[in-house]
Amino acid sequence: MQSKRRQFIQTSGWIAAGGLLLPHWACNIQTATDSSETEEQSESMEPTTPDIARFGIQLYTLRDVFPQDPKGVLKQIADMGYTQIEGYEGDQGIFWGMGHTEWKNYLDSLGLTMVSTHCNINENFAEKAAQAGEIGMKYLISPWEGPQESIDDFKKIAEKFNEKGAICKENGLRFAYHNHGYSFKELDGQMPQDVMMDNTDPATVDYEMDIYWVVTGGADPIAYLNKYPDRWRLCHVKDREKGIGADVRDASVDLGTGQIDFPKILKVAAEKKMEYYIVEQERYEDSTPIESARADAEYMKNFKFAS
Repeated sequence: MQSKRRQFIQTSGWIAAGGLLLPHWACNIQTATDSSETEEQSESMEPTTPDIARFGIQLYTLRDVFPQDPKGVLKQIADMGYTQIEGYEGDQGIFWGMGHTEWKNYLDSLGLTMVSTHCNINENFAEKAAQAGEIGMKYLISPWEGPQESIDDFKKIAEKFNEKGAICKENGLRFAYHNHGYSFKELDGQMPQDVMMDNTDPATVDYEMDIYWVVTGGADPIAYLNKYPDRWRLCHVKDREKGIGADVRDASVDLGTGQIDFPKILKVAAEKKMEYYIVEQERYEDSTPIESARADAEYMKNFKFAS
């Protein structure tokens, strides 16, 4: 799928990788006059509230069907239980042939909120930021910068991110970068991901952790959440097939069927002020994009942090 994504970037100028959500800690509080009865009930009760109250979906998950019927697919997404979406920029733009206010009004009618979008940050960025700000979006995101020749190239990318972050700030939103595996491959004795994070302004530039690509790149998501607390504000919840080698890149599967320990990772993410949890899937083994999106929603509806 990575090769398909790179082809998509080359043909349309960008790609999307990764929905959103606010963490919610389940609590089970009872009041009763009989303390022994209360204790007995408390011991027997199972938690009924998921630890993640709101979650979203990256529309790229549905790229095979979404462009043909954006409104119809959005309706299906809402019916599945998603309340937030993260967009991507296709041939019809960020708002898929609609004006930005028309797009927002339709989302409002479905109970959906567009928190962010991946977009080509090298074209008409100021216009995109203005429109995103007008409809209350929180982020514009670079989905891909690609492997570079030297660590200095990544420092230049960081400078570009700072410039985009300043434009976003002027329009009431923030800028973020979505990682791939290449930024966790050492270059010139340094880690590109660290160089970008160390050289961008925390006041205007955040990061979206694609957990799948951190793992595929050979890094530890929890270590990076701890190393850069408060910088990872969005994440892609995307699972990786069990029992495959690290060299296999196209290995996305339904949430909960793969090897990534989301209960453990997302617990740390919530502690480090992660704000938005966005489902993404890129491969559909014995399934379809719609069926997998529905299965992923069910996983998130019942999600519990590790104890």
